[in-house]
Amino acid sequence: MASKRISDEPAFVLHRYDWSESSLILEVFTRNHGRMALVAKGVKRPSSSFRPILLPLQPLHLAYGGDAEIKTLKAAEWQGGHIMPTGDALLSGYYLNELLLALIAREDPHPELFDRYADVVAVIASEHGEALESALRAFELLLLREIGLLPLLDAQTMTLLALHPDECYCLVPEGGLRLANAQDRASLRGAQWSALQQVLGQRVPFTAVLRACADVASELKPQLRALLNYHCGVSTLRTRQMMIDLQSL
Repeated sequence: MASKRISDEPAFVLHRYDWSESSLILEVFTRNHGRMALVAKGVKRPSSSFRPILLPLQPLHLAYGGDAEIKTLKAAEWQGGHIMPTGDALLSGYYLNELLLALIAREDPHPELFDRYADVVAVIASEHGEALESALRAFELLLLREIGLLPLLDAQTMTLLALHPDECYCLVPEGGLRLANAQDRASLRGAQWSALQQVLGQRVPFTAVLRACADVASELKPQLRALLNYHCGVSTLRTRQMMIDLQSL
């Protein structure tokens, strides 16, 4: 039986590592086929046309085929649109890639999540650094919702009681959304959680989720970080530790 060939598939490179002296293994996030592993043969040679294209955070169209778990890259075309991020923006992009590698299974399509990833990469690559934190929090919420790890944000998880608009609640890894106490590092009012749930439930454009996160990004950050670390099975993600190390220099 002839192996199936996929052509003109929207994709981003999440990670790349050596396979031989001249080739790489790529972990890519594709729109219609999910996360895939591809071998890019000869890509490390100076003469390879793929060499300047197969970079993280760059929109690509790929062609690949094969019957094995690791498919063979056949073609790659850069779709343009933005330059390579640098500094904190680049680390933020690597952070998103680490989340996808840890939480998305191979060959499990998530086309809507792919589109939202493309949206947040555009924000990361722009010169609007003030939107970076909101964009990261928005994507974290959308990712958790997509893979079924985000509880409803308009009710207490254990009791299903409705949230009181003026009471404070926090999101914790093993208990979901519950009333906040003095030991909790961060929390949001019930009205704020309910507003987030309304936006997420409507499947609105990414810009609407971005706006909803803008005023609560700092409070969301530690809560979502703890939840993501818990589901990734780590105390600190590698990209997060890299950011901490760089800030301490």
